[in-house]
Amino acid sequence: MIKLKIKKGDRVVVISGRDKGRTGEVLRVFPAERRVIVQGVNIARRHTRPRMGEPGGILEKELPLHISNVAHLDPASGKPTRVGYKILEDGRKVRFARRSGEVIDR
Repeated sequence: MIKLKIKKGDRVVVISGRDKGRTGEVLRVFPAERRVIVQGVNIARRHTRPRMGEPGGILEKELPLHISNVAHLDPASGKPTRVGYKILEDGRKVRFARRSGEVIDR
């Protein structure tokens, strides 16, 4: 299993590519491919035929982005930040924003 620093529900910003600068919440993570799906980012339009019980038309859906093209949003400043790990006094291992030192995990 590949360990990634980005998890479902994290707020991230796109740092390169067509959607550079856009922010969103991580909807899904694919650790084996090192990709994430971010809400409202990297949207593609698919033309679908009508099927039984489903209308046809043009559907918009988010496609996966490579993990290297997104960065965490700092909870304090709202700017991109790198992520580190530290162990709290109660023994929990948590992620923290390197820019501000604020804990990301709650």
